[in-house]
Amino acid sequence: MARTAQWKHYALRLAEAFPLGTLHPRSVAWAEAHGDERWGVAFSGGCDSVALLLAVWAHFPSQRGRLVAFHFDHRLRGRESSRDAAFCRSVCASLGVRFVLGRWASAERGASEGEAREARLAFLDREGGRRKVRAFWFGHHADDVAETMLMRLSRGSGTAGLAAPRPVQPMPGGRTHVRPLLNCRKRGMVEALRAAQIPWRDDQSNLGADYFRNRVRLRVIPAWLKASGRDAVGGALLSRERLEEDDQALEAWTDSLRVLTPAGALRLAPLKGAPRAVVRRALHRWLGAQMQAGTLSRQGFDALLRAVERASPTRHSLGAQGFAVIKAGLLRFVLARTGRRMKSQDAR
Repeated sequence: MARTAQWKHYALRLAEAFPLGTLHPRSVAWAEAHGDERWGVAFSGGCDSVALLLAVWAHFPSQRGRLVAFHFDHRLRGRESSRDAAFCRSVCASLGVRFVLGRWASAERGASEGEAREARLAFLDREGGRRKVRAFWFGHHADDVAETMLMRLSRGSGTAGLAAPRPVQPMPGGRTHVRPLLNCRKRGMVEALRAAQIPWRDDQSNLGADYFRNRVRLRVIPAWLKASGRDAVGGALLSRERLEEDDQALEAWTDSLRVLTPAGALRLAPLKGAPRAVVRRALHRWLGAQMQAGTLSRQGFDALLRAVERASPTRHSLGAQGFAVIKAGLLRFVLARTGRRMKSQDAR
């Protein structure tokens, strides 16, 4: 491990390889408008997160005293996990960045990628809340965009899912996720860190085929690049930007219709003749406001969507607690046992 006194010099060296103009312009604009907030950096110790922490430290010097690095030990790699944490702690000590360590208490060998991600995000949400952190910075890059797009295509995601990960993403609870490296290729980050002799930690589990993302990264992306004969990752970046634009336009269109009543019912008249994409979003919003509704299968959602488009009286099961009922031009949630309409949590 390099001497900790070198890390400030490392940050300045990296800033030369990745000047401010290299970072995603929307993340930079967000940072310039929110310089009075405390920022959290998701810091695993890998190449991406090392580049991220050093870039944020170097390019936003007024924030150095308000930076907090969060490291989550998944406890799935034995001593290597502990060494990752020690490395991250030493980097933060050298930079003068506050360091917060979390460990996955319920970690089990063979845990899924999704379970590990949920545990990590729960840690960030919990510990960030305690420290009044309103924004988290993540080291996602261009290759992550391509991988995520291919993974979500395989499960039929729409524009919202295919536009992920976003450079600036508002989150529930008033927090924001910021990803300044989305336009950067992983290969470029590795070359820049090596050229500056900046160390990082390698997670050997990323070389295995246990996780879907690893299989996409190691098998699908190389074959895709070879078959396309062009910069397919660059194409994915451009598609992501356009999908985000489309998604924002559809969200604004849905907002303009004001389809939810104060009591939490969905008004169907404004949706008459609207594109199915808008009707779908309105229905998703209504479902999200029903605290006691069960989870709908894709087939169940599509059936309810068709009923909403027809606006004809109907009754659809929404789990053991109640039903979606269309009557008199409104879609309401009705309790199964009492027949009472349930107001949404947002309307209370």
